[in-house]
Amino acid sequence: MELFVFTCASIMVLVGALGVIFRKHPVHAALSLVLTLFGIAVLFVAQSAEFLAAVQVIVYAGAIVILFLFVIMLLGVDKAEDLRVEPLASQRWIAALVGVGMVGLLSAAVVSSADVLRVRGDGIADPVAGDNPDANIEQLANTIFSDYVFAFEITSVLLVVAVVGTVMLARRRTGKGLA
Repeated sequence: MELFVFTCASIMVLVGALGVIFRKHPVHAALSLVLTLFGIAVLFVAQSAEFLAAVQVIVYAGAIVILFLFVIMLLGVDKAEDLRVEPLASQRWIAALVGVGMVGLLSAAVVSSADVLRVRGDGIADPVAGDNPDANIEQLANTIFSDYVFAFEITSVLLVVAVVGTVMLARRRTGKGLA
């Protein structure tokens, strides 16, 4: 039975990932991403990691993909636009300023967590920690926001880049030979 669940979930993940790559319509690509994320959640459940499966479905499939869909829908993928005309004249300068600010914030996070990155813990606490049934979740939160704060910040930057990439992919170009 485990092999059957693993095979079905792996097929879900692979078909969804290929759908993200090869689908032309951005909404269909986002829905293929949902299929991939659900397949990964099934793999988490097969490994008895129900909390991670729930987080996978709630955060990624429920929030991130919905955010992508909102961005795609707000852009109006059925309209073509001329990319040579900028709607805001100073948008490149503002984008550069925001980019420098993001790099500054990320650098500050790295500098403030430099001592934490050198010290590694033993991992997650004992499953039974006295009368606290949420000890593992608290330990996981403490680990994410202390030992792995750099990876957490990099993940947030990657999500912002993914949203910007979604915006760029959803824009339709007019004219010939435009990059």
